Parts: sequence; structure tokens; C-alpha cells
Amino acid sequence: MVSRAKDTHTTNRVIRLADADWDDLGTVAGTRNRAQVIRQLVAWYLRRPGAKLPERPAGPSGP
Repeated sequence: MVSRAKDTHTTNRVIRLADADWDDLGTVAGTRNRAQVIRQLVAWYLRRPGAKLPERPAGPSGP
């Protein structure tokens, strides 16, 4: 069952990710920005006009 959001919000979706991956994504993207990164990835994957891959954070040894 999909939870209904307010009319001003998108519907919540459930995806399965390993806890470590979710935590690491929150660390590099910010805990409040994880959804934005996921939306950008989906738009790029679907070849939406103007969609671009989100910028990746620098790795442990630099860009």
C-alpha cells in the first residue's frame, strides 16, 4: 500500500537499501538531501529533458 501525502507533496515510496549505504549517502549528501540525489538519478536514468547526474562527492584521496 502506498501512503498518500498531502496534495502539495509527492507520494512516499519505499526502496530497499543496505543500512550502511543509506548511512553513507546521508553522510556525503546530507541527511536531508538523500531524496534529492535519488530523484536526480531517476530523472537522469529515464532521460528526462535537462536531467543531469548529481555531482559526486570527492573520494577519500581527492576528486
